[in-house]
Amino acid sequence: MIRFNEEAVQAVGVPSVVLGDAKEKLDELQPQSVDLVVCSPPYNIGKIYERSHRLSLAEYLEWQTTIIDSINLVLKESGSVCWQVGNYVKDGALTPLDIPFYNIFMARGFTLRNRIIWRFNFGHNSDRRFSGRYETVLWFTKSDEYKFNLDPVRVPQIYPGKRHARSKGPHAGLPSGNPKGKNPSDYWEFSAERDFLQNPVWDLPNVKAGHPEKTDHPCQFPIELAERCILALTDPNDFVVDPFVGSGASMIAAAKLGRRGLGVDKDEAFATLASNRLEALFRGELKMRPSGTPVRRPLSSEKVARVPDEWQC
Repeated sequence: MIRFNEEAVQAVGVPSVVLGDAKEKLDELQPQSVDLVVCSPPYNIGKIYERSHRLSLAEYLEWQTTIIDSINLVLKESGSVCWQVGNYVKDGALTPLDIPFYNIFMARGFTLRNRIIWRFNFGHNSDRRFSGRYETVLWFTKSDEYKFNLDPVRVPQIYPGKRHARSKGPHAGLPSGNPKGKNPSDYWEFSAERDFLQNPVWDLPNVKAGHPEKTDHPCQFPIELAERCILALTDPNDFVVDPFVGSGASMIAAAKLGRRGLGVDKDEAFATLASNRLEALFRGELKMRPSGTPVRRPLSSEKVARVPDEWQC
């Protein structure tokens, strides 16, 4: 496994993964040295990496607050946090985790810039409530002097030929859109090619069976999600940190985009997995879904798209 400390990361200029406790590793970093924290913290819902230390919701949020306090110390004044969360579920009762996390970050002086909706089509099918098909990314900034690079993440204009009214102001009759593309908005969708090209959404499938990035990690998010956050909120050579790196998507995205980075995981199997995937990227052998690729839908002629005979009645 690659095991660099933060000084080594700074020296070699490439992302790396370390095995260890998230708070301890954050506390080893220099104050105000991090440009972006992007991660998906554990949801405390009984995944394999949580079973030995399942916490009550109050205990879980208390622990996460200590992590956020450490993030606050190491994040630059111009820095951002992208906190991707879902729901805490116990005995069928659901708590959207973005609600308590919003309060924790805001109490520490952060500003919420966007609550991004990430919609996807596949997941656990419920029979006593509607099946959950979205999670949220909370984008916080530490100050008003934050970075936001819109151009690298623009999407095609819906109506490129639309023009300003001919009777209004200095732009009368001129094209009303931006030739570089449209702001992708705060709704990122798992969509088909038609939607990706015609709507201001982002095509972001979750990582399930058949996805080229699928690993043994039970709660893996796509490289593209981290990639878009990093593109928009950092510049080349900026320092990106993920205190719960899991399968390594954030560090892979950072490496692809020429950023430095440090990923942490206390589970040795997942830290090794993330390191191995990062090494595979450097060797040019890592299987990845190309960013922006529309999701394939089965043709009506394919067997999986046909209504089974058993359902005909």
